[in-house]
Amino acid sequence: MLASCDDAATVDGAANGEALPAIAAPAGAKWTETVTVTPEGGFLLGNPDAPLKLVEYASHTCSHCAEFAKTGKETLKNQYVASGVVSFEQREAFLNPFDVVIAGLAQCGAKEQMQPLSDEVWQNLDAVFAGLQGNQQGVEAAGQLPLNQRFVAIAEATGLLEFFAARGLSADQGRACLADTAKIEALVKTVEANNTNDKIEGTPTFFLNGKKIDGTTWEVVEPLLKSAGAR
Repeated sequence: MLASCDDAATVDGAANGEALPAIAAPAGAKWTETVTVTPEGGFLLGNPDAPLKLVEYASHTCSHCAEFAKTGKETLKNQYVASGVVSFEQREAFLNPFDVVIAGLAQCGAKEQMQPLSDEVWQNLDAVFAGLQGNQQGVEAAGQLPLNQRFVAIAEATGLLEFFAARGLSADQGRACLADTAKIEALVKTVEANNTNDKIEGTPTFFLNGKKIDGTTWEVVEPLLKSAGAR
């Protein structure tokens, strides 16, 4: 599913896997609380000038993405991103209309909340799936509505508005974001362009300093970070 990347030693970073020195955050700031929206529309956590840049293309309805979130995110953020040596950028990949709705809600609030809300979806994916599959008639009816009503109706029919409201994004705010047709269309266009440019064929797909990683798990990603100098 994924094309092979070059040998880990070719990833730009430290020579021979030597540890890169930690990079201090600006006074009063923490890299784990620093979020930048990239030109590609991704949400980058950490030092935007980090020597090691990890990018994940992810779908919110992808079980393997959920597994990565459960097994790797805490260490990735609290150890590697916190050091200022690694940045972690999350980019969208859409497998179905539900991904569009979930991304629209996850990106609806403050930029600092996007990745935490995404992780909430992945940590509770069974419950999310139960909502997505529990009202097929309502979802089908929503799909026939105009765009400015369609995604709001899907979110209502599947319980996604309530899911996000329980995590700090009000239902009114969620409705407003999903009813913003221009914003949703721009999001879809950006995602399609990114996926085409980077030849994304499945999720999750990882890149380290622009090189595609041949693997989808934290057990594959972490050794490559270490080989490049992350500690």
